[in-house]
Amino acid sequence: MGLLSLAIWTPIAFGLLLLFMGRDEQAGAVRWLALIGAMAGLLVTFPLMAGFVPGTADMQFVEKLRWIDTVQIFYHLGVDGISFWFVPLTAFITVIVVIASWESITSRVNQYMAAFLILSGVMIGVFCALDGMLFYVFFEGTLIPMYLIIGIWGGPRKIYAAFKFFLYTLLGSLLMLIAMLYLYNEAGGSFDIASWHALPLSAHAQTMLFFAFFAAFAVKVPMWPVHTWLPDVHVEAPTGGSAVLAAIMLKLGAYGFLRFSLPIAPDASREWAWLMITLSLIAVIYVGLVAMVQKDMKKLVAYSSVAHMGFVTLGFFIFNDLGMSGGIAQMIAHGFVSAAMFLSIGVLYDRVHSREIADYGGVVNTMPNFTAFALLFAMANCGLPGTAGFVGEWMVILAAVKANFWLGLAAASALIWGAAYSLWMFKRVYLGPVGNTNVRAMLDIGRREFFVLALLTAAILAMGLYPKPVTDVTDASVAKLLQHVAVSKLN
Repeated sequence: MGLLSLAIWTPIAFGLLLLFMGRDEQAGAVRWLALIGAMAGLLVTFPLMAGFVPGTADMQFVEKLRWIDTVQIFYHLGVDGISFWFVPLTAFITVIVVIASWESITSRVNQYMAAFLILSGVMIGVFCALDGMLFYVFFEGTLIPMYLIIGIWGGPRKIYAAFKFFLYTLLGSLLMLIAMLYLYNEAGGSFDIASWHALPLSAHAQTMLFFAFFAAFAVKVPMWPVHTWLPDVHVEAPTGGSAVLAAIMLKLGAYGFLRFSLPIAPDASREWAWLMITLSLIAVIYVGLVAMVQKDMKKLVAYSSVAHMGFVTLGFFIFNDLGMSGGIAQMIAHGFVSAAMFLSIGVLYDRVHSREIADYGGVVNTMPNFTAFALLFAMANCGLPGTAGFVGEWMVILAAVKANFWLGLAAASALIWGAAYSLWMFKRVYLGPVGNTNVRAMLDIGRREFFVLALLTAAILAMGLYPKPVTDVTDASVAKLLQHVAVSKLN
């Protein structure tokens, strides 16, 4: 079995094993087995990181096996500079979530942990799939465990939120399936994604394909105006579900634009770039303003995720290397920062059982160690230099200025809105005198919570201070993609 298959199936195997364990009477053993499974999944990615060769746009660690002969579907895996970093990122976030959920989940612990481990493997499969149908199976497969995580362990309106999440993402994906079947016929009965990239297509066909893929990926990112499912889902999801949703699942949509929309329909992508840029700027500016007026901390961070992901799609459709590399860097950085923000809210919720900003105040007086972490995460969320949140946003802003000064100015305004909603929330929750008796009774973070937050802090600072390993890996693949998009494929 190849390394990519190990990265996919190791957490899935441990997840299936957990399902056969008792529900709550063996909770301690379940948690340790889940942690071992998550750690095993992360350790498998170390040889990938050691063996990946930067400076080439070729697919690496390729595996190809026959799956369904009658319709030429292959179990075809590989990673390039665009997809590589999302494999260890997914495995890392899974470890973080398992540890963070150690005490907060007390019912059906084996099913909860199993859902996350299976979800981890399926999401890695999305980033590795080089066969269109295999990609679709993995892409849709992510819905099932996340639907269960929200619907079983979520808040008071969990069924509504889970149903909304499932419907929005499934309906968009159905159009993608139709597009894939069209490409299968055009390619002479092949689901090979690389062969789809080489197809000469008419302007009309490219436009139809572009919007079919847009329907699937824009909902997943999510882009404005199809973002309305995200705040509801984040509010109702358990803390671990929110962390994985923001850190990894939103990236599946952005990744889809790079792997499908841009290389398969380059002429349509250039023609409709103005629309993508406009929607991205609305997300960056308008949704950032919406975040400022939120009273629920989770909802505020959910809207901020839409704004930050707006930078990603903006960078992709400016069509220069700085913007596209910045968009990928922003995806990775947002994975760390958004997980840190949601897990910080989880720390507060575990103690007070409220996400309302008004129910806090003066947390620094009772939780000084935790407040130090929360301050760093808030700074990273608004793009402070030296943190991961700065790297991708700054690259995209520079790329936007290079393309058009006013476009760059509009994008840069997001730094103001980001600082406004992040620091205003921090001020109201953490600073000032103790707000009430609940805050006065709060205990500072223990060793387990400190360890989780310290790991995320290390990742955020490491990428913020030295992003070169990320950009070195992405540069060659980004250059190849831009070269491909620049050439017309009209037949």
